[in-house]
Amino acid sequence: MSTSILVAEAVWKDIESTRSVTSDQLSILHFLFGKNFERATRIVDQRGVKRISGEPSGRFIFQVVGESRRKEEYFCFAECYCACYSFFYDIVNRGEQLCCKHQLAARLAASLGACVEVKVSDEQLALLLSKL
Repeated sequence: MSTSILVAEAVWKDIESTRSVTSDQLSILHFLFGKNFERATRIVDQRGVKRISGEPSGRFIFQVVGESRRKEEYFCFAECYCACYSFFYDIVNRGEQLCCKHQLAARLAASLGACVEVKVSDEQLALLLSKL
């Protein structure tokens, strides 16, 4: 695991423990993720992150609004996957970024407790995931 990822994980854990973010933590995350982090903070500020949880299992996926005029929504797992074009092009294909803005928005919103919570049945969640 890269040093950048380890530093980011430590910062995320600190934010999760207090449910708040300091200016130092924002600076560190901005240094690590650059413009993607700036964009992610805008998405969180606009309440653009839904946490869709299946019941009774508690399994979940995030649905994050994009910033384009179309306001497309992307399903993602904050640590490892996003359905957006940037994830496949910049992260998987070119390896230029650690994660996309949607993953960052999901992680930030989850850490701060700022997600819009949506409860569905486990069957509905399974159907949603089968379409990824």
